[in-house]
Amino acid sequence: MVLTFAFSSCESAEEKTKRMARKEAQRIELEEKRKSEEAVRAYKLEQEQIKREERLEQERQEKDIYDKYINNSLSTGSTPYSYCYGKNKSCSEYGCSQIKVTTPYNSDVLVTIKRNDIVVRHAYIKAGSSYTFEIPDGTYQPFFYYGKGWNPEKVMKQTSSGTLKGGFISNESFGKDSPQRLSNEILEYRLILQHNGNFSTQPSNVNDAL
Repeated sequence: MVLTFAFSSCESAEEKTKRMARKEAQRIELEEKRKSEEAVRAYKLEQEQIKREERLEQERQEKDIYDKYINNSLSTGSTPYSYCYGKNKSCSEYGCSQIKVTTPYNSDVLVTIKRNDIVVRHAYIKAGSSYTFEIPDGTYQPFFYYGKGWNPEKVMKQTSSGTLKGGFISNESFGKDSPQRLSNEILEYRLILQHNGNFSTQPSNVNDAL
């Protein structure tokens, strides 16, 4: 005796159509998600490549500037900020004093001298050289900007006279002394590099010193 079983689907044509439509919608959704994820990955890779190229270009520009200016130096007594602070004057008043600065053997120095927080004298002094400022008697504070390789286009800060340009590209350091009251005196500074790497002056910064 042979038994025969017959199976028939209870799914109607309409239900089958709906099921296939859902399946196709899921397939389309997954495909769109995959494409979206690929687009995001491609965008991130593109942005990373752009950043790498920008970084390399910046490094090339910095190297070009370094190579161009690392051995550049100004003459002792030069006043690179004269367009903002004026040139140095001799003292012709009744009471006059002097500030003499001798630089370390391994660093040029840009010296600024302030009176009431205003730069009244400044000068570039080459390594191992000295320069003497003439000033009327009064209270002054000297600041010392050390470094190597003078870049005349380097932006330092904004002042009431405009953008202050000119600075070192290597081994930058700032120092200062306390305000000093001078009356027909000579104040002398011999700047020395100590073993711990700091100069024998109080710490300072670009906004304070320039």
